[in-house]
Amino acid sequence: MSDTYPRIFKYMHIIYEDNHLMVVNKAPGEIVQGDKTGDEPLVESLKRFIKERDAKPGNVFLGVVHRLDRPVGGLVVFAKTSKALARMNEMFRLGEVHKTYWALTRKAPEPPQAELRHWITTVEKTNKSTAHATQTAGAKEARLRYRTLATGERFTLVEVQLLTGRKHQIRVQLSAIGCTIRGDLKYGDKRSNPDGSISLLARRISFVHPVSKQLIELEAPVPQERLWTELEAAAKSRLKTNQSTNPND
Repeated sequence: MSDTYPRIFKYMHIIYEDNHLMVVNKAPGEIVQGDKTGDEPLVESLKRFIKERDAKPGNVFLGVVHRLDRPVGGLVVFAKTSKALARMNEMFRLGEVHKTYWALTRKAPEPPQAELRHWITTVEKTNKSTAHATQTAGAKEARLRYRTLATGERFTLVEVQLLTGRKHQIRVQLSAIGCTIRGDLKYGDKRSNPDGSISLLARRISFVHPVSKQLIELEAPVPQERLWTELEAAAKSRLKTNQSTNPND
């Protein structure tokens, strides 16, 4: 392998790949698709990587199935065939792809576990969404479930399951209940992260493979940062304790 694509292997790695799909662990700061910045998107970097790795003489097909916000890291699915892309798009539309996120919040949510329902409006000019408590003209319903996994001295590890897919949904809904995500200045956090990321990770994804029909369940590692690893360890310890206390749960 040449050194043409060092950033691909330095900042992210392929979690899963077959003839139809590729799932990668996106680094915060990467853009999935091209935007007005003109920065090379991840989809184009991966096309170039596949072309060299597989010695493909022609153009490489790689379809974007879904996106993550630029400052967010974690699992992103790409389709390597048009058939897989069409089927994955339909599965996302029907809610058949299940995504779980981990977030570090400044404040512990209260109650520790709940379902949130808001109506979200977005101003494209400012690229910012607003969560409304009641139905509002032009707004789209947004629902998610969350639960507290671990609480540290200054931050809380919260697990989120998306029930709908709206722009900046997790960020704006958690902010609406006073639980801003670490580093997310756009939605009310008080200071940025050193690398410009926000502490939100697309942690898990599960779906039935569009071609083989096998269940695919994937997980991204947490960032190798002390705060993340300590809270992950605390969450695992808490889960183990709960299982020992309630073996039938």
